[in-house]
Amino acid sequence: MTISDSGLPTLDAVADNSPQVTNEPPKQPNVHEQRWQSYLRDCSELINMVDPLEVAGRIVKVTGLVMVATGIKMPIGGACFIPLQDGGRVEAEVVGFDGENLLLMPQTALEGVTPGAKVFSMEIAETVPKPQIGRPPRRRAQDRARHFPVGDGLLGRVVDAAGNPLDGLGPIPGDVTAPLNGRVINPLQRAPIEDTLDVGVRAINAMLTVGRGQRMGLFAGSGVGKSVLLGMMARYTTADVIVVGLIGERGREVQEFIEQILGPEGLARSVVVAAPADVSALMRLQGASYATAIAERFRQQGKNVLLIMDSLTRYAMAQREIALAIGEPPATKGYPPSVFAKLPALVERTGNGARGEGSITAFYTVLTEGDDQQDPIADSARAILDGHIVLNRSLAESGHYPAIDIEQSISRAMHNITSKEHQQAARMLKQWYSRYLRNQDLIAVGAYQPGSDPMLDIAIRKRDDINAFLQQDIDECADMQHSLQQLANTLTL
Repeated sequence: MTISDSGLPTLDAVADNSPQVTNEPPKQPNVHEQRWQSYLRDCSELINMVDPLEVAGRIVKVTGLVMVATGIKMPIGGACFIPLQDGGRVEAEVVGFDGENLLLMPQTALEGVTPGAKVFSMEIAETVPKPQIGRPPRRRAQDRARHFPVGDGLLGRVVDAAGNPLDGLGPIPGDVTAPLNGRVINPLQRAPIEDTLDVGVRAINAMLTVGRGQRMGLFAGSGVGKSVLLGMMARYTTADVIVVGLIGERGREVQEFIEQILGPEGLARSVVVAAPADVSALMRLQGASYATAIAERFRQQGKNVLLIMDSLTRYAMAQREIALAIGEPPATKGYPPSVFAKLPALVERTGNGARGEGSITAFYTVLTEGDDQQDPIADSARAILDGHIVLNRSLAESGHYPAIDIEQSISRAMHNITSKEHQQAARMLKQWYSRYLRNQDLIAVGAYQPGSDPMLDIAIRKRDDINAFLQQDIDECADMQHSLQQLANTLTL
């Protein structure tokens, strides 16, 4: 600032402090922009007031267990629901189609469904993939189907075929879900069966050695100790996780298996999926697939899983019920062809995973009607499994438990996972046992003369020792080392 001699500011200082004068006109509001913004706000409010578009079909026919729906397009295996007038709903699955009509199989009872009732598709919410998991995109139709809870939150819990808890302990923790049908493993990428599995049952460990990742069938009629033997293996088997699928059995057996056979210690490392006989055929079918999906999830985590499914026959019967209801013709003793296609598809999901993953050792019970080993389901299961354990009714009636018939039973992986000495010892005991049974009537009536058959003479002397070796109490655990030692002691002359 410049100051004159009189102390007043000069003109240049006054010019510096004066406001700058510009030639730009003041900015006017854009009327067109304001009108468009107001119009868009009105449109947004109108959109929020409009009800969403509903795509629905309607029920035009109900015959037995099959509902016919029209006006909606869904793929095979798609899930839908029918709202009821009382506020409930019936969930169903698409099991076939006839022209433009869909064939639906309900998961629950059909009470409350009216003619013309609406049918809505159950949309699957896409979950956000987590970077650390690296979940692949859902390209398959199975991946876009319904997902069910799997993972560590199921340990110690009892759920139904839809993943709903049955034990009254609240909802299932965790957000890990998976579809019912997992991805097929390349057979060349599967790890071979190399390690033995200790099941805690002396007759199985020594005579029918099971490998880790093997699929075994337990063939038995009704009332021969099948459930008790399963419970012994569930409690004594050296596995990280146990998955039990009770499919189509009596509802009373579910609680008995959990409380009396499995016990608190066994339940703590187990997951029980219960689909008893009073639920629909679709839920029984879904229960077996769900139990297998849970086991597959634990196998991906590198754990060794024991899968017990009781029973494979009820699974086949559920598929037969569905197939006959939608019009598939029967082929073998009332079983449609789709039954024999479903069995290997379910069984092949178990076993060893790829190298670096865990394993699923599976025991499937197969009910033999009238103790007929040539039943079509038993014959088909025997062909697709890695071995079978046959329970004999005559042994059970004589008080011989577990009633394992070592003559008719076999483990197809035993020769790869046991030593030559073990195989020779098991073969020798089996020969003695078989030789005695074939001449039992002659021995009973006194028609056999000692010295006629040296092997039979040994079998007669060792009969009590062999029976004691093959029998075992439910509370007795016989590990692999103890079983082999008892086998050697039994063979000692």
